[in-house]
Amino acid sequence: MKRIFLLLVFLGFSFMAHAQELLCNVSVSSSQVQTSDRKVFQTMRTEIYDFINNKIWTSTKIENEERIECTIRINITRKISNDEYEGSIQIQSTRPVFGTSYKSTLFNYLDNKFRFKYLEYQSLEFSDATHMSNLTSVLAFYVNIILGLDFATFSEEGGNEYFNIAQRIVTNAQNAPEPGWKAFESDKNRYWLAHDLMDQRYSDFHTVMYLYHRQGLDKLGEESEDARFEITEALESLKSIYRENSSAFLLQLFFDAKSDEIVNIYSGAFPNEQARIIKTLLEIDPSHSTKYESISQQESGGDR
Repeated sequence: MKRIFLLLVFLGFSFMAHAQELLCNVSVSSSQVQTSDRKVFQTMRTEIYDFINNKIWTSTKIENEERIECTIRINITRKISNDEYEGSIQIQSTRPVFGTSYKSTLFNYLDNKFRFKYLEYQSLEFSDATHMSNLTSVLAFYVNIILGLDFATFSEEGGNEYFNIAQRIVTNAQNAPEPGWKAFESDKNRYWLAHDLMDQRYSDFHTVMYLYHRQGLDKLGEESEDARFEITEALESLKSIYRENSSAFLLQLFFDAKSDEIVNIYSGAFPNEQARIIKTLLEIDPSHSTKYESISQQESGGDR
């Protein structure tokens, strides 16, 4: 009996270590909702937190210190019925940079088309084979986007397994009444995010994610000039996506997450490096042109 007990304890700890791929901070804001029962939102937050952080999402064993840090902020703006709500969901994920305390933002996106049903204490169930609940489908969709982007920075096309799951979730939700899943609703929603991540026209995006992070950021502390060169080459590769589709959703998401970081990377670079990268950035990401023009105003001349 003692051996069985110890085995069960061991398996329990192993399961917990394996299950926790994410370290996700969850918040639920409901200040705009007129109701006397505010406890339901506290319960909602707890159950969503448990659903994201305690579910097994991958077949990869991830150590406790390797968990992916992310934040999910749900802002409920309207209570439609006794169990239906609408609002927005903002998702942000980061990746640590090797040898530093710095965390690089991989994903920072606000989804304003979030409608879902929720009954207090009813278990949150999800299957990637069918659309069971809009709440869990949306959460699982973004979890797989987070996982895919993180894995993509460690090996080329390393995130495709998770992007495929995200695309399957979209397919399963095509008959759902809630918005955000269908191609005709918008050119920038969940449908197009999953679609573009698997579209061969944008295959260079996956190479860029790997080179920028693994060959660039991770080496910036020790081999700054070589690392900056790799980052520059990676950013240059995004020209192919811009020229294919200047309003590509993936470009917007990439630069919304990276524009400030890119300015910092090149603020101490040599003038010729700055001139080259500014020219590239102004072409492929004109929406952040003011930020990029400030690079040349920073102190230059090499490593600081």
